[in-house]
Amino acid sequence: MTAKPKPSPLFLGIDTGGTYTDAVLWSEAGGPSGKVLAKAKALTTRHDLAVGISGAVDAVLEMAGTNPAAIKLVSMSTTLATNALVEGQGGRVALVMIGFAEGDLARDRLKAALGTDPVVFCPGGHDVHGNAAKLDLSGLEAALPELEKSVSGFAVCAYFATRNPAHELSARNLIRDRTGLPVTASHELSAKLGGPRRALTTLLNARLISMIDRLVAATEGFLAARNIAAPLMVVRGDGALVSAAFARQRPIETILSGPAASLVGARHMTGLDDAVVSDIGGTTTDVAVLDKGRPRLDPEGATVGGFRTMVEAVAMRTFGLGGDSEVALEDGALSPKILLGPRRLVPLALAGLMHGEAVTSELERQLRAPNPGRMDGRLAVRTGVPERLAAGLTGAEAKLYELIGAVPQALDRLLTSNAQNATLNRLVSRGLVHVAGFTPSDAAHVLGRQANWDAAAARLGAELFARRRDGRGQFIAASPEAISERVLTALTRLSAEVILETAFAEDGLDGAATVAHALVQRAVDAHPGIARLSVALDRPVIGLGASAPLHYAGLAELVGNRCVVPQDTDVANALGAVVGQVRVSAEARVSQPKEGLFRVASGESVRDFNDEAAAIAAAEKDVRAIAAGRAKDAGTDSAEIEIASEFRVSTVEGQRMFIEAHVVAVASGRPRIAV
Repeated sequence: MTAKPKPSPLFLGIDTGGTYTDAVLWSEAGGPSGKVLAKAKALTTRHDLAVGISGAVDAVLEMAGTNPAAIKLVSMSTTLATNALVEGQGGRVALVMIGFAEGDLARDRLKAALGTDPVVFCPGGHDVHGNAAKLDLSGLEAALPELEKSVSGFAVCAYFATRNPAHELSARNLIRDRTGLPVTASHELSAKLGGPRRALTTLLNARLISMIDRLVAATEGFLAARNIAAPLMVVRGDGALVSAAFARQRPIETILSGPAASLVGARHMTGLDDAVVSDIGGTTTDVAVLDKGRPRLDPEGATVGGFRTMVEAVAMRTFGLGGDSEVALEDGALSPKILLGPRRLVPLALAGLMHGEAVTSELERQLRAPNPGRMDGRLAVRTGVPERLAAGLTGAEAKLYELIGAVPQALDRLLTSNAQNATLNRLVSRGLVHVAGFTPSDAAHVLGRQANWDAAAARLGAELFARRRDGRGQFIAASPEAISERVLTALTRLSAEVILETAFAEDGLDGAATVAHALVQRAVDAHPGIARLSVALDRPVIGLGASAPLHYAGLAELVGNRCVVPQDTDVANALGAVVGQVRVSAEARVSQPKEGLFRVASGESVRDFNDEAAAIAAAEKDVRAIAAGRAKDAGTDSAEIEIASEFRVSTVEGQRMFIEAHVVAVASGRPRIAV
């Protein structure tokens, strides 16, 4: 009797974006690239992420008629961390700087990232060879009782902690013992030098922990409720997969997670080895380059929201441009341009769908007014996050937050001064409040090119926006349809600009950004002049995102090459999440503090050797063991490990002089699946 063939394992991919949560069910069977069995979308529900996840996944399971127990791996990508940094959101955290001076906050935009969050300076730190200065944590100890009441976590960065993490470990242990709150130490995230940028990366990581923790907990809770006993993986910013537990401790590594997954998905769907990939979502447009089938990585670290981090990620440029971008007018112009982003608003069509007459009645009231108001078409509503995340509000912030409820309120009734407008913006930045307003998604509803939300609310918003006045005192558009066409045209044009600017940057012209931007604008506009300009890409564009077929329809003529929009473009992130590999690394440094002494700094240990060869061998052994352990923690039992060493030496009077060695181990393998 012939045995029945064993069924191919099923893989569930989930992408939690700023607006939508996508799900895809994929099987390795069905050809070289496998087969998408079902796909679905649901609105991302930021107040309770499990609602959006269950909506998308349940729809996929129902479409495919699949027994949940047949799913052997669940993999998730997310743009939540990216969006939070672009929009300036995240929990309030305390930064602990050991061995640094207050002047160091001015470097690498650390002070801008810190904002109004508290910072504590402590004496201590190490020198370049790992030799310690005297540590004094008494100031931190005294501040902890007050800090633990007003922050959601701590970020600790010590001077030269990558050469000796002892002082960070002491501070981390003290904070954990006294407060029980999450603590991120800088040496856990990066082995690179550059204290202020490492502090910045650590600060952002601490700020994102509660957000990613809620996402993972929501997903794990949903999977348990559906009896899906499969490992849960998360896509990192370099496209690699790591276990959910790994991602919970290092959420900063999930910045650009969604875009990285989309690159993997784009390559998988199109088979194109060389392309510019542009992924348009609700909040951001992410542009990156595929070369020879692999995404280009940024050796300097990912830049998101204007902050250069130390996170290794795809060389992705993220722009605050999407279907839910804020629509505004250029100030002071006779014929003002349409401006989009970078802030995301809740589209009025979506607010109308969720809250009905509470939204439309306010918009109708504003339309009845004889003259347009500067706050027309804007409403505020609480996001529904846990109350503990509202800790540390100022008096003015707390008072306004109390006035804003779960039902949208018109800003012209809510705010009574410009100062309150600034207060509202701070609440939005903290992720406590959403502002609803007119967006490109609303314009698409007005024109019948999108029909999943409340078109009536969208039209009211378009009417309000169209009657704004230009520099001559005239209405800026004759009808809701006219202004909506202008908004969608502006979005396509701006999409071409960001794609071409990315191409210039990849060609090494980023330093001339202002000139490049002006040239791109002139070329895209086909501006008449003595010097006629045209610009073209050397490779096609792969357009990703649910709205790509709409917004990229006229893109090809603007970028001078074809635009490919794959069939499953709407779930590229979720698909990319299930076809990747686990990939982690470990680093060690070997220095020579004095002649004949070789110091190995690896992981959390520092050891001295009297022989260079012995020190290098120890470093290689250490990084191999650390990489193997991290690979197991990251979710693979079959990692292959490669080790590379880079030496800095000099020659003095014909003699080789050792300066430093950098040893890196990279472990990679397919994620473990349920048996």
